[in-house]
Amino acid sequence: MEDIDGGEMESELDREEEEAATDLLRDRFRLCTISIAEAEAKQCCMEVSQPIMACVSDLAFKFAEQLAKDLELFAQHAGRKSVNMEDVILSAHRNDHLAASLRSFGNDLKAKEPNLERKRKKSSRREDKVARDVLRTPDY
Repeated sequence: MEDIDGGEMESELDREEEEAATDLLRDRFRLCTISIAEAEAKQCCMEVSQPIMACVSDLAFKFAEQLAKDLELFAQHAGRKSVNMEDVILSAHRNDHLAASLRSFGNDLKAKEPNLERKRKKSSRREDKVARDVLRTPDY
């Protein structure tokens, strides 16, 4: 019985750590969105009340959470473990302007990517496409 109780305690600690990390992420996201809203309001010579900013911030966070879940599902459906640019573009299929902007951004990223010489056996075209489509982010 000790192993079961120890496992339950460890699982509960993991959940608490995950909740703490989520809360920290939500707080940082909220601060960033409020800062953006304040800057945009100032640029337009407007004032936005704090409750409205908090509401917009919460909506943006919920949207980002749902987007992340959708992207994960798209990748899983395609049999992949990682999200690629096509998944991101697919998530914007109801907004033609956004989808076009994302395609353009993806093409720009592909153009900037250095061509890597292959020293091994040539891979299949499908593997090449997947490798090109994976969004790479720079390390800071």
